[in-house]
Amino acid sequence: MIIRDARLRAGLSQADLGARVGRDRAQIARWESDNVQPAFETLVELVEACGFELDFVLRPLDAEATHTAQLSRNLLRSPQERVRKLLRAVYR
Repeated sequence: MIIRDARLRAGLSQADLGARVGRDRAQIARWESDNVQPAFETLVELVEACGFELDFVLRPLDAEATHTAQLSRNLLRSPQERVRKLLRAVYR
């Protein structure tokens, strides 16, 4: 999601971003679809190639807010997406 958002905000195609970081367009597409997770360093490289930087802050976890956010995101997914996500988590 972060990669796609950064790429679209930068006005780049997947091929454009791939060319900037020396990766194939298909690899960019796999990362954007969340089927494959890039290494953290690669994520930073991709976002920077779009002209942005990732800003991380360490703060105490609000477990209730986290749980509510996860439920909200799951409600936006189709039933098929929910099943796929569940199966990926089970068979990792």
